[in-house]
Amino acid sequence: MIILGLDPSLSCTGWGVIRVEGSRISHIANGQIKTDAKAPLPDRLAHLDTVLAAVIADHAPQNSTEKMCAAVEEVFVNDNPQSTLKLAHARGVVLLGCARAGLPVGEYAPRLVKKAIVGTGGAAKEQVQAMLRVLLPGAKVAGADAADALAVAICHANHRPRF
Repeated sequence: MIILGLDPSLSCTGWGVIRVEGSRISHIANGQIKTDAKAPLPDRLAHLDTVLAAVIADHAPQNSTEKMCAAVEEVFVNDNPQSTLKLAHARGVVLLGCARAGLPVGEYAPRLVKKAIVGTGGAAKEQVQAMLRVLLPGAKVAGADAADALAVAICHANHRPRF
């Protein structure tokens, strides 16, 4: 099973791809999709969609026996309603992109992701990143947003339905 983890944001969406074989998790790739803050909102959303489609295509399984799914972090409600709305727009594009590619999607609250990685829902970002270095040794993480996306993917590996 290949899992694409996504941490949506209008400014920088993190993505991370892992492979799960039984209880073994291995890193495949990770990165960030940045948009131009000066560009109009529709252009930023279109850029996010285009790059995400390329990421999915690049990491889709090459054989018919392996499957791919996605895991997306749920909306974190900010004090600023404008920021929350921008995040919701980006999250909508991410969910649509996964659905268009035929990927089943799991959705996880930030606290559950932290608990799955560190053991406590109140963990700091630094604690999550430190545990990622243990869980995915040798992985070069592209930044904080990519680290969050890898954490979402690992959370899904631990919580996904087994068929």
